[in-house]
Amino acid sequence: MTETPLLTTAYGIGREAFQAFLETRDEPGWLQEARQEAWRILQETPKPGPTDEAWRRTDIRALEVEGLATVVRADGAAPPAAVQAIPARREVLAGGLLLADGQRTQRWLEGRLERRGVIFTDLATAVREHPDRVAPYLGQVVRPTDGFFAAMNGAFWRNGIFLYVPRDVEIPLPLRAVLWLQGLPTDLSRILIVVEPGAQVTFIDERLADDAVGSAFHCGTVEIHLKENARLTYIALQNWGRYMWNFTHERAFVDRDSTLDWVVVGMGGGVTKTFLEVALVGRGATAYMSGVFFFDGNQHADYDTEQDHIAPYTKSDLLYKVALKDRARSVWQGMIRAHPGAQKTDAYQANRNLILSPHAWADSIPGLEIMANDLRCTHGATVGQINQEELFYLMSRGLSRTAATRLIVEGFFAPVLDRIPDPDVRRQADAMIHRKLGIPPEEE
Repeated sequence: MTETPLLTTAYGIGREAFQAFLETRDEPGWLQEARQEAWRILQETPKPGPTDEAWRRTDIRALEVEGLATVVRADGAAPPAAVQAIPARREVLAGGLLLADGQRTQRWLEGRLERRGVIFTDLATAVREHPDRVAPYLGQVVRPTDGFFAAMNGAFWRNGIFLYVPRDVEIPLPLRAVLWLQGLPTDLSRILIVVEPGAQVTFIDERLADDAVGSAFHCGTVEIHLKENARLTYIALQNWGRYMWNFTHERAFVDRDSTLDWVVVGMGGGVTKTFLEVALVGRGATAYMSGVFFFDGNQHADYDTEQDHIAPYTKSDLLYKVALKDRARSVWQGMIRAHPGAQKTDAYQANRNLILSPHAWADSIPGLEIMANDLRCTHGATVGQINQEELFYLMSRGLSRTAATRLIVEGFFAPVLDRIPDPDVRRQADAMIHRKLGIPPEEE
């Protein structure tokens, strides 16, 4: 990897660092005020520790917050050609966006969509050029009060992605964005998606970093506003380097008669803690939450999901599948919450874990909070190893142990991978799984 020069002017999250950060920003007053409020909340919020229920299975005591470079810029090499090619495929996409170390290096959108009012750009540009579209929504779904890292992001985020789809606009091909980290030791970014009534869009969000980056830190948020009778298919691929501290708060508000199909593919990171929540705020809202996760080595991943049923006649369905090898560990904590008045709720959650090594470990913790009396809410969780009889059967038909294991793992993940509507993303997820299994690319 090409050596990338860094300009660092401040470390940590104290007053001096925050003031130095603000001096680097050319932003409107409303955003500066929001940052000031987030920083104030951050100073009052302790770093999570083992006594916090949501964090007691994820140890982050080794993370030195005051050692983080919060004012930093990279001026170096362009992203690799393979990364640049991902969002540039005009034959299968309606628009592409590439952010390298927080700087926009590529952006395009079909002209007819721009003429109809679709906005697809980096968040810093959107704040300057489209403040009327950004200001009413930024920080309204994920708030600084949601936790230490939510407050840190609210105060120090540098750039991110903004997608706005106007009323009744249907985008037949996906939009795709890539966040690529190659030279910075820290990344604080936001994703803001607003889909107006009657609109439809598929958005692919990919987060990438090479292991050559070394120890790094990512703190992100995802905010989704899905208006009445709209549809969003949101596919998130997380493939950070394995030395990444990765913390995110991700939440969607789903309004009346709208449908969110949210697919998460997670393979990277060193230590990951992610909060994912869908709030069904309008009558007849529907959310499908799917996840494919494969961790190896000493990776640790903790996913905290919530299906929050606020309005009546809402539906949610969650299926997360996890495979673990070597000494990897996963934690899934799921909650279905049905509020008073959320009658006729139909909610389901399932977490299935496949253990491929004797030292891998999975914690699976489903939960229900029911405050309505006319509904159906169910959950299930399993942790198990490969069935030896299945393995023996496949090997008896001439397959090697590696090939037999590969078929079993692929079959395990298939119910979730089949929910990915984009064939290119599906192939990419398959390749990521094969690499985890140690299968050379020429044998895929």
